Amino acid sequence: MREKKTGRISSITTTYTESFKNLNMPINLVACLAALLVVLVGLVVNRLIERNWLIFNPAVVVVTVLLGLYVLFGLQVAKQWERAVVLRLGKFSRLKGPGMFFIVPVVESIVQAVDMRIRPTDFNSESTLTKDTVPVNVDAICFWMVWDAKKAILEVKDYYLAIVLSAQTALRDIIGTHELADMLTHRGKLGNTLREILDEKTNPWGITVQSVEIRDIIIPKDLENAMSKQAQAERERQARIILGTAETEIAEKFAQAAKQYESNPGAMHLRGMNMLFEGLKEKGSMIIVPSSALETMNLGAIGGMAALSQVKSEKEQRKSETS
Repeated sequence: MREKKTGRISSITTTYTESFKNLNMPINLVACLAALLVVLVGLVVNRLIERNWLIFNPAVVVVTVLLGLYVLFGLQVAKQWERAVVLRLGKFSRLKGPGMFFIVPVVESIVQAVDMRIRPTDFNSESTLTKDTVPVNVDAICFWMVWDAKKAILEVKDYYLAIVLSAQTALRDIIGTHELADMLTHRGKLGNTLREILDEKTNPWGITVQSVEIRDIIIPKDLENAMSKQAQAERERQARIILGTAETEIAEKFAQAAKQYESNPGAMHLRGMNMLFEGLKEKGSMIIVPSSALETMNLGAIGGMAALSQVKSEKEQRKSETS
């Protein structure tokens, strides 16, 4: 596994390093056009001096060739977001760019053009134990930028590889000092802590870390199933607690209503009549009422009248349907 991870990091670093634009190239398009222009100007000057296109003045030829070679190999172009590190005889000389600039061929060379834009780098930590000994795989992404191209080139050999390795090491250290529950619920805090650690380490290299975001935390399948069952059991427990609380509140309300009805029999009669009315509204419903209730609230007469009115309404409805 370690060999696979090392190979992955090396391939990423090689690809990234090769993607840098190396400005110290023998020929570029702008330099070729400028050198061609120098040659044309030299021919025109030679024609004005010798008054013949076929006769060449040695001094003009030497100056034209030297100037053309200087322009061809010394003219360089850097893009808006690039800074070129120029070495003179192996020592740091200056930073150049963006735009067009000249170097002295042979004496000066450009090591690398450093990209000054914010760049994302993804990294992960495989099978790392948390504080409560749970193996997790964490994927994260780091946004960083080079603010000093001189330090990035002179202080560290491969700053991109250094960023990746430092981020992985810091992520493993952070995972080992946090429990799984804290990691799952406080991803933002975990990313801020990781950013502070990386920023402190990379500042001497001329690199600043803008932010670190935790993208995914992968736990073993068995543990995931166990946590799902635990969450389901917790939800069922909360539902039963809420149901029990509701039953208690309903019982308290019924006790308060009973006290009111006990001191006011008329209210009790009205409530009984309302319940009977609500029950008789539904077609085909049958209500069994105790005889004591019929005598005390005169519900027999009321029920008979309600039934009679219902029968009459049904007869009228049938007549309208037959007609």
